[in-house]
Amino acid sequence: MIPTSTATAFDPSAIAEARAKVNAGLAALSAVVVGKEVQVRRALAVLLSGGHVLVEDLPGVGKTTLAKGLARLLGGSFQRVQGTNDLLPSDLLGVHLWDTETKTFRFQQGPVFCNVLLLDELNRIGPKTQSALLEVMVEGQVTLDRSSHQLPDPFFVIATQNPMDHAGTFPLPESQLDRFACVLHLGYPDPVNERKVITGQAGAERLDGLQASLDLADWRAARLAVRRMKVSDAVLDYVERVVSRIRNGGGFCSTRAVRHWVALSQAEAWLEAREFITPDDLQATLSDVMAHRGTMDDRRLNRGERRDQLARVLVETPVGWK
Repeated sequence: MIPTSTATAFDPSAIAEARAKVNAGLAALSAVVVGKEVQVRRALAVLLSGGHVLVEDLPGVGKTTLAKGLARLLGGSFQRVQGTNDLLPSDLLGVHLWDTETKTFRFQQGPVFCNVLLLDELNRIGPKTQSALLEVMVEGQVTLDRSSHQLPDPFFVIATQNPMDHAGTFPLPESQLDRFACVLHLGYPDPVNERKVITGQAGAERLDGLQASLDLADWRAARLAVRRMKVSDAVLDYVERVVSRIRNGGGFCSTRAVRHWVALSQAEAWLEAREFITPDDLQATLSDVMAHRGTMDDRRLNRGERRDQLARVLVETPVGWK
């Protein structure tokens, strides 16, 4: 018998049904995090692409509400960790405890063993504990005392961080930033949508109305379908031209970052019910994927300036299609 997730991934009608349910969930979440349709859709696309998302902004503009809403759409298990400067690696990963009955050590799982992990105010966590997330976010496992423990599948991290000039924050190392598929900025809502939040018509008070769009097996199938989206040689040629220009200009653009960029574009195309990606998909997602990676010369470059640089790269790089 073919596993449910595999069968669904190759069944066009099942995939179409799954896409419709995901888009319905997207609409429901957009009614909770109001006025941020682009950011909500991009965050959901990251989830579909198999990546993780970093939300940077001021406190109180809806970062945690967005994270909780995505967790409800995914379903499965959810854990929230509040970033503090005294948080230890074992507080995230878990610890081996002595079992007096069996006279052996047993592994007590930490909060990372879940389907959706919300790391609130990630940059308030000290560097040692931040580094504990590196293996978790790439390999989906925890290694302690020469033993590896697999995380649930799917596993999705959504982290929030406050501006770096706020007291009690630590800069995220480049190796950790590179593990986030994209960075999002919410900003203040416009007056009309802010009034909806104030009066309880939207915002955190409406989270209870959100339901899981798919079960976990179908989410895995949807992710597999996204990975199987066609990427033509012509599109890959364009990707390499853009990447080359970024790197030649002193920008940090790892191979992992390029994979995140293509995967996110695949997810956006999948949501549009297409079977292939185009340069338009790549152009629409570039700044969200690359803005937090900075440059080799100035790693603290303002995100807005970085986005402006990336926009110029797109203007100056020919698509190359006749």
